[in-house]
Amino acid sequence: MSDHSTFNGTKAGTAGGTLTILLANLSVTDLLQTAILAAIGALVSFITSILMKYLFKKWRKK
Repeated sequence: MSDHSTFNGTKAGTAGGTLTILLANLSVTDLLQTAILAAIGALVSFITSILMKYLFKKWRKK
């Protein structure tokens, strides 16, 4: 049983260390740029889906 808990501790330690390194290497400008690009991507995707829905409805009526 002790091997199982040690294995879980190793996984948690590895994940924690990886996240710590990632957070230390990221700057606020990188996070802001990522958030802005994600918002733009979501907006473009939403507008595209609405436009395609409109065009398909118009095409089906003909």
